[in-house]
Amino acid sequence: MSEHSTYVPGNAAEKWLDERLPVVRFAKEHLMDFPTPKNLNYWWTFGAILVMCLGVQIVTGIILAMHYTPNVALAFDSVEHIRRDVNGGRIIQAVHSVGASMFFAALYIHIFRGMFFGSYKAPREILWILGVVIFILTMATAFMGYVLPWGQMSFWGATVITNIFSAIPVVGESLLQLLRGGFAVGNPTLNRFFSLHYLLPFIIAAVVVLHIWALHVPGNNNPIGVEVKDKRDTVPFHPYYTMKDAFAMVLFMIPFAWFVFFAPDILGHPDNYIMANSQVTPSHIVPEWYLLPFYTILRAIDFNVLFINSQLGGVIAMGLSMLALLVVPWLDTSKVRSGTFRPMFKWFYALFVLDFIALAYLGAQEAAEPYTTLAKVCTGYYFLHFFVILPVLSRIEVAKPLPTSISESVLGKAHS
Repeated sequence: MSEHSTYVPGNAAEKWLDERLPVVRFAKEHLMDFPTPKNLNYWWTFGAILVMCLGVQIVTGIILAMHYTPNVALAFDSVEHIRRDVNGGRIIQAVHSVGASMFFAALYIHIFRGMFFGSYKAPREILWILGVVIFILTMATAFMGYVLPWGQMSFWGATVITNIFSAIPVVGESLLQLLRGGFAVGNPTLNRFFSLHYLLPFIIAAVVVLHIWALHVPGNNNPIGVEVKDKRDTVPFHPYYTMKDAFAMVLFMIPFAWFVFFAPDILGHPDNYIMANSQVTPSHIVPEWYLLPFYTILRAIDFNVLFINSQLGGVIAMGLSMLALLVVPWLDTSKVRSGTFRPMFKWFYALFVLDFIALAYLGAQEAAEPYTTLAKVCTGYYFLHFFVILPVLSRIEVAKPLPTSISESVLGKAHS
């Protein structure tokens, strides 16, 4: 129990529960009354939107699993059975598949917001690292989910991506066979991916709990990046931010519903509506849109470097692209947290966002000129941003003066 608790049980039943399992007290202190900076804008609502998306994916996933058959001879037909014969199956399947794209759209906005406003800086490094872990686990879950419909792109995507492991020296082949359950993608692979695709969202949910816990220790960052000075800088989370988050969720559900009802297959690849055939290779193998930037980085390294062949080079580059996100709190050592007060950082940040979008576009193109050269340039800039630009900017940039407190910033806007 908190030493400074203001919670008083409302009745005898609540008092009885509070003495044995103080869940209501916990909710009131850590969720409802949690002091939150008063200047958070709508970019901060994507955390709540992501929790909602995860819930939607878990619920629809459990229902789909009741009707899905993880067998290479039956998987494709079982998905068609869900879409055509199961009551409400078409909508549930559409919500799940569109939900994956909406989840990643919100996830990328959440990450880029954190990068601009310096939400990774001390004392929030663990919070950021847990967020990146969630991102990596979500990518793995989404990839495995994409294999389950057992269409052409599912099969060949699984073949190409699992081949990555064979590039790892010494243990690569053993890892590949363990992952696939044999020498090629087949029934054991499908069973493994189905099991892991079902399990990982619950692990993600557990890491999300840690992520929220890590947020509640130092409290929220805010658009000006100035730490909370006193109670005047904050408002209780409920009702101020619960209402704001709820409104943002409703707005987010509008495009979500549009895709579900009017264009549920628009984000899928046409080849994935053809049953998997190991004898026919699609002309162009591409993963889902949300994996494309990292697929481009993997594919951009098509040359040998000293004793490292191109395949291993691609794997190292993709691994480094994830590592860069994990270690960004130590690469950007600027004392100023928010990009709002960093004039040079703003331009380089905008360039990085454009570079990331370009990487996504290039991942969907065939491996031919000029796309291969552009992919190398964009991959080079991705690493340049993290390992050169951010550390150098931290030393040379002159930031604008910061407000002394959140209240001064908010009231200053009101009077100007």
